[in-house]
Amino acid sequence: MSFLQIAQLQKSFGQTRVVKDFNLDIERGEFISLLGPSGCGKTTVLRMIAGFETPTAGVIRIGEQDVTALRPNQRNVGMVFQSYALFPNLTVAQNVAFGLRVTGMSKSARKERVAEMLDLIGLGAFGPRYPFQLSGGQQQRVALARALAVQPQVLLLDEPLSALDAQIRISLRDEIREIQRRLGITTVFVTHDQEEALSISDRVVVMSGGIVQQVGAPYDIYSTPANRFVAEFVGRLNLIDGQVLAPADGRVRIGEAEVTLGRALTPGTVPLALRPEAIRLGADSGREITFTGPVENVHFLGSVIRIETRWGGAPILLDTFNRIDQPPPKIGSDVACSVAARDLIVLDS
Repeated sequence: MSFLQIAQLQKSFGQTRVVKDFNLDIERGEFISLLGPSGCGKTTVLRMIAGFETPTAGVIRIGEQDVTALRPNQRNVGMVFQSYALFPNLTVAQNVAFGLRVTGMSKSARKERVAEMLDLIGLGAFGPRYPFQLSGGQQQRVALARALAVQPQVLLLDEPLSALDAQIRISLRDEIREIQRRLGITTVFVTHDQEEALSISDRVVVMSGGIVQQVGAPYDIYSTPANRFVAEFVGRLNLIDGQVLAPADGRVRIGEAEVTLGRALTPGTVPLALRPEAIRLGADSGREITFTGPVENVHFLGSVIRIETRWGGAPILLDTFNRIDQPPPKIGSDVACSVAARDLIVLDS
């Protein structure tokens, strides 16, 4: 049986349904990310797991216990907020010890646990300091230590990195993942940042309009999106129309090229997607499709060079690695590009 079970969860505010039939089974020790745009319902799901919102319908179980109607302090969960939510009048050590004091733990045991948590987050010497004496990244580490100090069954993270600078955000997300693996704690992480979700999750839940669009491992979410929304929201994407020539075996025409996709299609026009990195610069005899397009723009992104061109009238982004021996093409020149049929993604509605 799954450790955290969420079944047919719904939430309405007045006449507005913000979460619609949310279902998810999470294994013990799994790291799950809820990913989606603002207003998609991901934070509302997190708050219902925490007990800060009461579901309109549905069931939440932790272990084998139904916690749907329990208050937050009756659920063994820890939550880290985007705004840190540290007590400014308490020291770092006192902030971490706050939840332990509420549980009635002895003073000596609290002191030992606080020291353990501060060592875990790399702030062992920062106990006497106050929150205003810490950087944003350090404050978020303290918030994480406070949530973990009570040894929760489930750790909930509500966009904890969004207020931090880019470099600190990358470093801290790696630290959070390492700590989570070390402790083996079941974790639900809310973010609108696709890179965050893909880089640290065991599975990603993509949401839109209160509905789960797809659940899967990061590789599957990116490589085989379930529908157009997932394909467009997760990563950069080229959208191409293919004219279906043979519906049974999926033969289509794209521009001047014809290719077989190996799956049945509906007659007419089929929407296709292609990731920028799937397009090879230059002709490649091992790929079924070759086209030539004008270079309309070139973006230098460090290790990657992004080229804007066109295929059959449609705008195309092409990503290629930066190589010292191969400078990027000039704007206004024509470039040959090649595509493998296996990299074309059929977009279902």
